[in-house]
Amino acid sequence: MNIKPQYKIAFIIALAGLQGAFAQKKDENLGTEVVNVVQTYTPTISDAFKVKETPVIEDEDNSQKEEIQYNIFSFPVASTFTPAKGKAAAVDKAAREKLYNNYATLGVGNYGTVNAELFITENLSRTDYVGGMLRHLSSQGGIDAAVLDDKYYNTAIDLTYGSRQSAYSWNADLGYQNKVYNWYGLPEEYIVGVSGEDINAIDPQQTYHSLYVGGKIAAEKSFFHDASAQYKRFWDAYGSAENRFFVKPSLDIDVMSEKIKLDFIADYVGGTFEETLNPLITTGNEYSHFNLGLQPSIQYQNKDLSVQLGAGLFYSMGKVNGESDSKFFVYPQVKASYKLVEGLLVAYAGAEGTLKQNSYADVVDENPFVSPTLVIAPTDQQYDIYVGLKGKLANTVAYNLRGSYMNEDNRLFFQSNAALFSNVPGPGANLDGYAYNNSFGLVYDRLRTISFFGELKADISDNVSFGMNGSYFSYDTDQAEAWNLPSIKVGANLDVDITEKWYAGTNIFFVGERKDIETIPDDVLIFPQSYSPQVVTLKSYFDLNAHVGYKYSERLTGFLRLNNIASQDYERWVNYPVQGFQFLVGASYKFNF
Repeated sequence: MNIKPQYKIAFIIALAGLQGAFAQKKDENLGTEVVNVVQTYTPTISDAFKVKETPVIEDEDNSQKEEIQYNIFSFPVASTFTPAKGKAAAVDKAAREKLYNNYATLGVGNYGTVNAELFITENLSRTDYVGGMLRHLSSQGGIDAAVLDDKYYNTAIDLTYGSRQSAYSWNADLGYQNKVYNWYGLPEEYIVGVSGEDINAIDPQQTYHSLYVGGKIAAEKSFFHDASAQYKRFWDAYGSAENRFFVKPSLDIDVMSEKIKLDFIADYVGGTFEETLNPLITTGNEYSHFNLGLQPSIQYQNKDLSVQLGAGLFYSMGKVNGESDSKFFVYPQVKASYKLVEGLLVAYAGAEGTLKQNSYADVVDENPFVSPTLVIAPTDQQYDIYVGLKGKLANTVAYNLRGSYMNEDNRLFFQSNAALFSNVPGPGANLDGYAYNNSFGLVYDRLRTISFFGELKADISDNVSFGMNGSYFSYDTDQAEAWNLPSIKVGANLDVDITEKWYAGTNIFFVGERKDIETIPDDVLIFPQSYSPQVVTLKSYFDLNAHVGYKYSERLTGFLRLNNIASQDYERWVNYPVQGFQFLVGASYKFNF
């Protein structure tokens, strides 16, 4: 019998397995064996088999290229499509507005009002230029409540010559101004108690003149920053005269990578008044004040914080009616700001003070109805401590909030002058036009002011802008009242570009109550006379104004201005009512030579 080899192998494997199984049952503890390794295993990698020769392709057909011939069969196709020629796209650009160096404006209105301006500037070379401006504003009066002449004139001419160089620039100025006003604020007691003939004998006109010459120079990349200087001569129709001269250089000095700023001030004012309200005094007031000041400061700034540390050192030499008085003053001049939110919110604070030089010219600019009998002295603004927030509510809406506490000594107040018996119309009267309780004098005293200010400005669109602001004041003074100072001021304005040709705007302001004192005779026809000083309250008022204009061309623009639209019969100063509803129509023309 033949047994196949695979069956033999299977039989042998099965028999070996049965023997192993019986052996394990017999003794399950196999024990331990020791294996001695006499040599470590070191594997080797043999060289890979590489093809020694490049195979030879014996197919000769692969090396031959088949020639292919192309034939184009053209035949006409009927089509109505005509492709358009390519054209580059254009970007719409606004027409560039031509700039003009000069303009002339003329307007006329009711109350015999004339408003004219002429501005001319011309480049003499690439660096030098010359310019001039002529301004005129006048009214023939006509206020219903005024029994005296209430017309006014204000004419000024300013000339300048300058040069702009790469390292510096400078300009020289010359100007003259003439102002005519009338003391028309006659109290009602005089109007009622005195005859028209005596009132007509009063000449209320006052004329002011000022002539100035000055200049300024500024340097680039130099420790010398800039300097300004001016001399002004101011005089009136009653023999009063004043001279003022100041020079104010400024230096920037680098010390150990820090920049120190030094401001110098030399300010002189001196003058005389020939008139007096007291008939027993035959000579007027004479005054002179010379202030020397140094204001050093250093500024520290990093990413969000900016701090300026400085001080004001002043020495004042004064003389009033022959009595000399010299004092030394030290003032804080510290400012700081911090960006709370980048681009949106900035907090700021400061404490600043200075010695303010007052002058007859500055007083007249604020109140032209003062008498030529004043005493001029500087004001010691000891400190103004303030904190505030400013920033943006949106990209086009900005705001500013501020609160402050200011302490001033020798602060000037306007107060109504008293009338003396020799200035009452009638026999033996002294007919000076300012002496009938219709002018104002100055009173100096301490003033402490707490104030709050808020402002909002918005560009509603490219064609509409709006703004409003308001201030509140609380005063503390040794006087009975803070004479002629309001506790509230509010203002708002709106400007609109209606079309490319038409534009319009309006503004309104509100001024709160003010206090003044009147000292008039109890009876203007009884001699000797007795007086009863009394505090009077000037009512609060608002004033609404508007304007509209039409741009006829690039050169010519017509306009209409409306003032005191509500025709409020308010008094800016006691017994001085203002003009009612006013309109002014005119045109402005721009040109080049």
